[in-house]
Amino acid sequence: MGKRQEIRARRRRTQIRKRVFTILLVTAGALFITFVLILPSLKGPDLGTIVDITPAARTAPVDWTSLGDPEAPVKLDVWEDFQCSGCLYYSQDIEPQIFQAYVETGKVYYTFHMYPFIDGGLAGGESQQSANAAMCAAAQGRFWDYHDMLFANWLGENAGSFTDPRLGAFAERIGLDTTAFNTCFDENVYKTQIAEDKRTGDQMGVPPTPGIFVDGQAVVSSAGSGYVPSFEDIAAAIEAGLAGR
Repeated sequence: MGKRQEIRARRRRTQIRKRVFTILLVTAGALFITFVLILPSLKGPDLGTIVDITPAARTAPVDWTSLGDPEAPVKLDVWEDFQCSGCLYYSQDIEPQIFQAYVETGKVYYTFHMYPFIDGGLAGGESQQSANAAMCAAAQGRFWDYHDMLFANWLGENAGSFTDPRLGAFAERIGLDTTAFNTCFDENVYKTQIAEDKRTGDQMGVPPTPGIFVDGQAVVSSAGSGYVPSFEDIAAAIEAGLAGR
């Protein structure tokens, strides 16, 4: 091979190496970008921070969303939306006092009713889906633990508190049978019951929420309309019911 031919061959080899290197570099860049784009899906949905609960030590019998002795002299019914800030306050600060003073002592039969309204009844909205999930937990006898889990993880109205992945994570964190829960949740098994609760609440005069009724009579806050009834307000209505027995 002559000198010129050798030089041309060397140049061709150099050009080929450069092309191969460029192709490899472009391919590596494309793979990196693809990896970055699909990484979130590989990791799963962002669940945010999940607050665990210690299940409350309740001794009163549980029947779906009811708690206490069904033969108790006074019936207390409450309508709530799990997204409702007033319901959050009521359920964490007032409800435990009612349970301790009246439900655990056999004086009150307490029933929670679904009233999903904040998202306008939107199918798949956080109000509807949290009610859906809570009923699926009730089917496993764990409504009240799931109820506490929902309020412990409240972030605000339509703020992502109760996305479907988070609702599923809550079920797992409290030890539900997740296969049964997910099937129930995905099929929205209790849609009719939730809608019936909402219709009954409308007939009773809910909202505002929480809508609290003792023996069918609405309990109104002594502080005025727009306020959540205090424990003292509710206790007064219960005591009047007990006195009338």
